[in-house]
Amino acid sequence: MLVPLLLLLLLLLLPLALLRQPRSQDASLCWLARLQHRVAWGALGWAAAWQQRRLEQSTRHMGQSQQQALRWCLQGAQRPHCPLRGSTDTSTFRNQLPLTKISQAQEEESGEQLTPPTSNQYHGEAFLQATLLGLAALKKAYPEVVSPGSTARVTPTSPWPSPLPWPGHALGQASPPGARDPGALLLEALRCPGLRGLEAGTAAELMDVFSGLEADGEELAEAVATGNPGAPLPRRAAELREALEQGPRGLALRLWPKLQVVVTLDSGGQTEAVAALGALWCQGLAFFSPAYAASGGVVGLNLWPEQPRGLYLLPPGAPFIELLPVNEGAQEEAASTLLLAEAQKDMEYELVLTDHTRLTRCQLGDVVQVVGAYNQCPVVRFVCRLGQALSVRGEDIGEDVFSEALGRAVGQWPGAKLLDHVCVESSILDSSEGSAPHYEVFVELRGLRNLSEENRDKLDHCLQEASPHYKSLRFRGSVGPARVHLVGHGAFRALRAALAASPSSPFPPEMPRVLRHRHLAQFLQRRVVS
Repeated sequence: MLVPLLLLLLLLLLPLALLRQPRSQDASLCWLARLQHRVAWGALGWAAAWQQRRLEQSTRHMGQSQQQALRWCLQGAQRPHCPLRGSTDTSTFRNQLPLTKISQAQEEESGEQLTPPTSNQYHGEAFLQATLLGLAALKKAYPEVVSPGSTARVTPTSPWPSPLPWPGHALGQASPPGARDPGALLLEALRCPGLRGLEAGTAAELMDVFSGLEADGEELAEAVATGNPGAPLPRRAAELREALEQGPRGLALRLWPKLQVVVTLDSGGQTEAVAALGALWCQGLAFFSPAYAASGGVVGLNLWPEQPRGLYLLPPGAPFIELLPVNEGAQEEAASTLLLAEAQKDMEYELVLTDHTRLTRCQLGDVVQVVGAYNQCPVVRFVCRLGQALSVRGEDIGEDVFSEALGRAVGQWPGAKLLDHVCVESSILDSSEGSAPHYEVFVELRGLRNLSEENRDKLDHCLQEASPHYKSLRFRGSVGPARVHLVGHGAFRALRAALAASPSSPFPPEMPRVLRHRHLAQFLQRRVVS
């Protein structure tokens, strides 16, 4: 069904695309652009309605849908001598295939990355479904955002998991079609004061865009004024300079007074970036992510743009998803997984995905909490990643616990706004120097240039309040106090660039909160300013 759908959409739009004259400035052709936009959204609405019907059907019959997903995975398995060929029984499947855990320790020891499940086929369909349903939900919640010229993308990567089968300008994108240069994308967006929607690949990438805008604001304003490229817009350039002079807080709404929503793709480690954007540059704006992506694949659909915190539906189709109760995570092979229909509200689970090509049941490390249901399908919020926990003496402080403690500590630092952070266990940097093992914490802040010893100590106090085990170890002296380092402006942007340069880096890139490699920790250590 997917191929006929794409062909139909292309056939609907091809005649209109042919009628467009490239680079034409004739005002008489405006009606053609509006017609093309209307037809494009009509086709998209039809496709989204078809996907919605499929979703309704699958979520009302969860058992049958997951059985079909398992059958699809088993029939396509490429592993030789597969013991499950011809069998689609879930009990046999669980008994014959043990759980595989993505272990950071294994990665460091072997020097190779244990790759998570991947399958271009099911990823392609899941990506298209997330894009179509996300666009339809966005149009329903913010109808003005989808009018011609009302949305611009400011990063080379897109928040929509699947590229649409028609030109971007047909849907009203203000960004130059096919543009890959971040500077050109931002410059085109700055030339359009009437934007109602802003898109970026991830929240962290958007934060880097705004940081760069502040640093290069005068140069960008001059380009707008002189018309490089495009027509000269001196009045708009004056507006940009005036907006930038007032500082970062609320900058987006000063640049684009009609802006309503920011669209980014959610993934691991993006919570801090969303919080920083909401507190500074994008203050007063709504945020929407069409999907949650983990390990390079879509695992959750967002049908509720109006919700302040991301809620995601775990779809029952391929890939085959199981849920592992987190309190059983340490039991590894003895742990018992659940199907989606067996999920219980308020419980927390680790996601387990089955690989289509190698047929492995892979623990992703992403922990979700069930907050509701959509028909028989669980609706979840993502809590943390198990691989981002800190443990120098077995205390096991999770990503969510540490982030909350750090947030409370930063709240006690006068004028400070947290932009980003990572942690390093002292053994990675050999920084114990005969003292007890401890955490090395690197933070990037706004509003505070130096950290006093009193401020640094507040983090350790907040960690003790958050974790009784950590407090006990601190009292006995088995663990030393956390050491906090302030890094210079742009340090984390450079770190993300280094991570993205890795050939094995997925999209969207998952921002680590615990660095396990010494060269990455030293990368930040060289940028410490206080």
